[in-house]
Amino acid sequence: MEPPKYIGLSEARDVLASMGIELNERQIKRAAEPDAYGKRKLPFFVDPIEGKLKIERGTLVSIYTQCRVEAERNSHFKPGSLSNKFDGHR
Repeated sequence: MEPPKYIGLSEARDVLASMGIELNERQIKRAAEPDAYGKRKLPFFVDPIEGKLKIERGTLVSIYTQCRVEAERNSHFKPGSLSNKFDGHR
């Protein structure tokens, strides 16, 4: 098991961009800001030493992976069932 790797806002943007999720600076900041109830869209926290927002890299990737898996479960077509439809077999 790897030790946690905490990243800031710009690194989080880079991680998401490497996954094909392009966010601008304003969008990632909004995801890190608490709402009226004190909840953040993504689990960023204030680093007690630097005073900057951080998130654990694996957690960020996991959140998007879980969202994708849930979307696949809730769709009419399952990704595994589509392969037979496009390889010339009926």
